[in-house]
Amino acid sequence: MKKEEVIKIIEILKATYPDATCSLDFETPFELGIAVMLSAQCTDERVNKITPILFERYKKPEDYMKASLKEIEEIIKPCGFYKNKAKNVLGYAKMIVEKYNGKMPEKMEELIELPGIGRKSANVIMLEAFNNPQGIAVDTHAKRISNRIGISKEKEPLKIEQDLIKIIPKKYFKDVNHLLVWHGRKTCDARKPKCETCPVKEYCEFCRKILN
Repeated sequence: MKKEEVIKIIEILKATYPDATCSLDFETPFELGIAVMLSAQCTDERVNKITPILFERYKKPEDYMKASLKEIEEIIKPCGFYKNKAKNVLGYAKMIVEKYNGKMPEKMEELIELPGIGRKSANVIMLEAFNNPQGIAVDTHAKRISNRIGISKEKEPLKIEQDLIKIIPKKYFKDVNHLLVWHGRKTCDARKPKCETCPVKEYCEFCRKILN
């Protein structure tokens, strides 16, 4: 696919979803890190019901140092995989306190060292918390859409991200992160994609196969 076509797709999606933003609720970069962590294999809607309880009880990284694993597990249980997530939440807070004096690191290479924070999560934090996108967060929506349109044939998120970075100008990174999520939720559904009404169907390999 040509770079001009990909830019055209982005512009169409921007016009289609002008309100596309991050759907996780947070007030600080530290809170966003936890919200992103909890969102793995869980809907943002459910995470947003849990985090107010968590953030009200534990307001800063130091507060988590006094919490027990069982306390965190009880609160985040509805998010699924709660035992592993609770362990990561406490490890994440501990490292931020001990290594960064309670201040959220602002570099990609430092973020991915934090427990529970992989490259996708770090990409979200760099964009949403620091307005400094370094890449493109490849979640299930970004993976599915990139494969269906034909921008990337890869299956691994890191390789898909590299394909996206090669063809998408950096000035669009901020938009792409939001647009792929919104397009995936509203149109390019995993099981029932709405190819007939898809705004970018003329550029999409998958849509062409379905509609022809």
